Amino acid sequence: MKVSITSKDALILVDIQNDFCVGSLAVPNACDIIKFVNSYIEFFEKNNRPVFATRDWHPKNHSSFKEFGGIWPIHCIQNTDGSMFYKDLKLTDETIVISKGTNPDKDAYSGFDGTDLNEKLNNLNIRRLFIGGLATDYCVKATILDALSFNYTTFFLHDASKAVNLKPDDEALSINEMLKAGAILIDLNDLIQ
Repeated sequence: MKVSITSKDALILVDIQNDFCVGSLAVPNACDIIKFVNSYIEFFEKNNRPVFATRDWHPKNHSSFKEFGGIWPIHCIQNTDGSMFYKDLKLTDETIVISKGTNPDKDAYSGFDGTDLNEKLNNLNIRRLFIGGLATDYCVKATILDALSFNYTTFFLHDASKAVNLKPDDEALSINEMLKAGAILIDLNDLIQ
């Protein structure tokens, strides 16, 4: 499927942070997506389209951590090295950063959950979203399902996403769920340069 970029399009990169790339909750082979992600960034910047980057921005006592009853190791604590965007990610000063998971009592997988992402997209008159990042089976999926629920045309960037795969078929099941909900799977070579 070939897709050309329009004035109603935005790129959303989900949680490409140190802890998910190489740190305490590293997604297997996460760094393999960086070259694709950087190509998407370059493509959207060249077309003067906005780039959003979501990040987990947890307080030290976040409820998703095992020691506070959650299922995850401690990760992405605000202002720590683990919470920073991965060093090889070529974000620019124009990138719009969306912080999520800031409420200690509430997990937030989606970039829309408890943030002003939807409001910012509406203010920019965005109607189509191109979404990839970490991890396919958690925060990418949640962000895509929310985007669809807000009636955005939503593209899943398959080559710019990796899954945790706590269970072996998690990635396949997540992709299937996103596509059933209306997401459109594309890769970099589907974009009309």
